[in-house]
Amino acid sequence: MKLSPYFGSFANIAAGLDALNVDGLVLFNRFYQPDIDLEKMAVAPNLTLSTPADMRLPLHWIGILYGNIRANLAATSGIYQAHDVIKLVMAGADVTMLCSALMRHGITHIQRIEMDLVAWLEQHQHNSLRELKGRMSQQNCPDPSAFERDQYVRGLSSYTSGCDGRHGDWSK
Repeated sequence: MKLSPYFGSFANIAAGLDALNVDGLVLFNRFYQPDIDLEKMAVAPNLTLSTPADMRLPLHWIGILYGNIRANLAATSGIYQAHDVIKLVMAGADVTMLCSALMRHGITHIQRIEMDLVAWLEQHQHNSLRELKGRMSQQNCPDPSAFERDQYVRGLSSYTSGCDGRHGDWSK
């Protein structure tokens, strides 16, 4: 089942679907979001492709859900490189899906991802992605709090913008 991230309690939704014996969850569906052309006074198509940063939301939730539900977990959005695939599998994804990368770089880009995956696995002495599955999920991560809100707060606390805070000059 393709899911949206727009639930107030996503973990409860996923657990409820799992209890209904849903076989797999796709995190996350990207909705078509039209625009309005003010000059033509018409609804206009607005295809916005995912970016690599979009991978973080499914990474977060797959890392939390892995080992806590029975359903398979599929990651979509922002997957562009072999490293993205590896990270998502390490979080617990059973499969990764990509579209925007292929639209931007062409269908042959999938060969580059596959070659880079094989090279990374060999370089790190792994026989398959299966060996890595869930290794960095919340239940297996050396720092499980990395998936929780306190990590977000710590990240904000450590961020420096270049503003000295005295004059509100955020242009630096």
